[in-house]
Amino acid sequence: MPKVGMEPVRRKALVDAALRVIGDQGTLAVTMSDIARTAGVSPALAHHYFGSKEQLLIATIRSLLRKLRDDAVSAMKAASTPRAKVSALISVSFRADQFAPETVAAWLAFYSEAQRSEEVRRLLVIYARRLRSNLLAGLRALCPADDAERIAEGAAAMIDGLYIRQSLKSAPISIEASVALTEDYVNAHLRASDGKGSPPRVYSED
Repeated sequence: MPKVGMEPVRRKALVDAALRVIGDQGTLAVTMSDIARTAGVSPALAHHYFGSKEQLLIATIRSLLRKLRDDAVSAMKAASTPRAKVSALISVSFRADQFAPETVAAWLAFYSEAQRSEEVRRLLVIYARRLRSNLLAGLRALCPADDAERIAEGAAAMIDGLYIRQSLKSAPISIEASVALTEDYVNAHLRASDGKGSPPRVYSED
């Protein structure tokens, strides 16, 4: 029988183990036994906490999304201007911990699974909408609404696309280059906008 008070600790250990196993194998076709062994618990205990492997995988992607959301909120709160908020969000999207090999592999596996799982697809849609909304929060103060929408869509597409490029071991692009390319895109389109003209190039510190 599980010890009283240990459930949050065990659940987190299983989620962390799921991320490592998925990252190591590059697929969601892992077993509950693999995950439980990595977490140092029995498969029976893993089933007790999550019911099924599918529910554990959903908890794992929720954990990734929660971490990304919390980092974005903290970074945007620390930014003092709308333009700095946009830069802060771009910087957070390319933080080094997001590019850990197991995290990159897990994200790619989840995107693949979204073609089959409605729940995974829904969670990834929530992520996409949140990224767009956060970008718009800063851009709407810098240019007309229509331009802000267009720039937010393009910047979000660049963030996702450049992240996926990290999986191409033969042609990786550095974190710094990814940030610079996205910043250049935003600056170029802000300059072309009839709104705020040409804002200075601003980069947030990691």
